[in-house]
Amino acid sequence: MKKNNLQLYFAAAVLILIIGASILAPLLVTHNPFEPDMASRLQPPSWQHFFGTDALGRDMFSRILYGGRASILLSLTAALLSLGAGLLVGLFCGFYGGKLDIFFTIVSNIFQGIPGSCFMIAIAGIFGASIKSLVLALVITSWAGFSRIVRAEVLQLKEEPFIEGLRCLGCNNFRLLTRHIVPNIINKLLVLFTIRVGRGILSIAGLSFLGLGVQPPTPDWSVMVSDAVLYYRSSPHLILIPGACIFFLIYSINNLGEFMRDRLDVRFSEVRKW
Repeated sequence: MKKNNLQLYFAAAVLILIIGASILAPLLVTHNPFEPDMASRLQPPSWQHFFGTDALGRDMFSRILYGGRASILLSLTAALLSLGAGLLVGLFCGFYGGKLDIFFTIVSNIFQGIPGSCFMIAIAGIFGASIKSLVLALVITSWAGFSRIVRAEVLQLKEEPFIEGLRCLGCNNFRLLTRHIVPNIINKLLVLFTIRVGRGILSIAGLSFLGLGVQPPTPDWSVMVSDAVLYYRSSPHLILIPGACIFFLIYSINNLGEFMRDRLDVRFSEVRKW
């Protein structure tokens, strides 16, 4: 238990540090992250450039501070849109059923049967390399997971005695959904949302590395890794530093998701006690 607490504290500290540094980037930068300086290209870490410089002479420390913004904001936006779409579809399918339920069940099965990475690459390739296509690709490949969980929970909840009692008291469907069903599934949605944010950051990193995500000159950790591939022998810090940032960000978010699952999922907590 102490080990798990230490992991949680470490993950929380790392997450706060990364988010804080990204928000305060304009105040913390030491150089202009967009301005090239060919006279200072590929310099190792020093007091003048804490993380060295890249192939265009840009300060890596300043670009690292700005680089987390794109991944975090895009992943949060995509996760929120996926949650909204999945929640609406799952609520209506699970509560009303019928042909609408059959249709969306078939559609969600199709989306979940297609490898997510390949589907995202195809979408980004069709609509072009841009932030909009990146978010669209993440939402299209993520909403089905939310909708299936919501549908399963709604199917179970609507048969509970307290729902039948509320119907007898004259409670309408809208009130049942918004006041009594959604609050009972919000815990699972929060856990899934946290995990989805971590997966989104990893997906954004992969697409950006392939040139289908965030485009230069916007600072992004994955783009930095992609640009530094040619210099991995002479300047390994160009890959190691942004790669470590991606690793620790995903690690901290996943640990937070596991902690929320342990605390909020009652059934999982009971299993752990036994």
